[in-house]
Amino acid sequence: MFDQILNDMPAGLAAAAGEHDPLRHFALHKARELCVLSDNKVFRNRLPTAIRGNLLDKCPPRGRAQHHERQGRDDMSTTAARENIGFIGLGLMGHGIAKNIVDKGYPLTFLGRKNRKPAEDLLGRGAREAATSKEVAAASDIVFVCVTGSREVEAIIRGPGGLKEGLRKGSVVVDCSTSDPVSTVALAAELKALGIDYVDAPLSRTPKEAWEGTLDAMVGAPDAVFARLKPVIETWAGRIVHIGDTGDGHRMKLLNNFVSLGYAAIYSEALALAQKVGISPSRFDSVIRNGRMDCGFYQTFMRWTLEGDRDAHKFTIANAFKDLTYLESMAGAAGIANPLGNATKNSFATAHAAGPAEQYVPMLATHIGKLNDVDLMPSKDGVKQKI
Repeated sequence: MFDQILNDMPAGLAAAAGEHDPLRHFALHKARELCVLSDNKVFRNRLPTAIRGNLLDKCPPRGRAQHHERQGRDDMSTTAARENIGFIGLGLMGHGIAKNIVDKGYPLTFLGRKNRKPAEDLLGRGAREAATSKEVAAASDIVFVCVTGSREVEAIIRGPGGLKEGLRKGSVVVDCSTSDPVSTVALAAELKALGIDYVDAPLSRTPKEAWEGTLDAMVGAPDAVFARLKPVIETWAGRIVHIGDTGDGHRMKLLNNFVSLGYAAIYSEALALAQKVGISPSRFDSVIRNGRMDCGFYQTFMRWTLEGDRDAHKFTIANAFKDLTYLESMAGAAGIANPLGNATKNSFATAHAAGPAEQYVPMLATHIGKLNDVDLMPSKDGVKQKI
């Protein structure tokens, strides 16, 4: 029934002579009735743009007992009706982010990928799929990009069928990748000449928080653009820091990753040395855990070595190495020596060269151990693991 209504509604609206035409009001009235009766979010999100704003203002979800809650959601509906969101990059982090955007009321157009599971999930939630980046841009006011790094972002924007071919004046592109700030600033200037804002909002935390909508975001954007984006980012981030202007988000993200990956390199070398002198990983952990040097990153990092949990921290060594090369580039451009950054990069470079590609950051300890003739390969359920 919904599909038939959605197929017929655009023709009915097109036939209407104007804002006050009875046919238009009849179509709106029937859509509101169906929306109230069904409380069907998928149906709402598939409505033609011409009526979505009018409908959402007058057809809120059921169960709003408290006035302040109703007012907050009405404000959200108004924003959702005004901004059409595009999304490119349905990977470990991107799928959860996109899911939260559409679940919280924003019309979403996404670019699918070979792995069809995220696409099918989003389609089931009421999002729409596009065949090219250009099509995503043409359907969107704000486009989020969440891919590996600058090389991929540049191809998505500048390549054939890319965002640049479909973006309209007044649009915003938000790069949630961990990118090279030099590239970020260059893209911002290039798009600014076309009347398009380009900002950075890289992420912190894990795919678990992406799915739950509680990621950290560090946003580099002019004040007015940040104010426009914040309600959308709040759908998927529990902590948002407006760090500065465009490029500052990516600069801060590289500094953040330098600290975390530096810890990973230290933990790995310390575990190898401990094992070499007869102190097992579990004995090592018994001192560090719950002490002053304990932290959330340490706990997820150690779950591989102690428990054989390969999914404890799903951030690849390849991406870690990439981020540390960006850090090196940033330090070089700033004219500062970064010997610890280079040492950390070299630790990951060795593990990256050893492969395989899908290994995660906590597995760095196993590689560092192997270099020193120390076996730090964990067991799980009595079975020796492999990488």
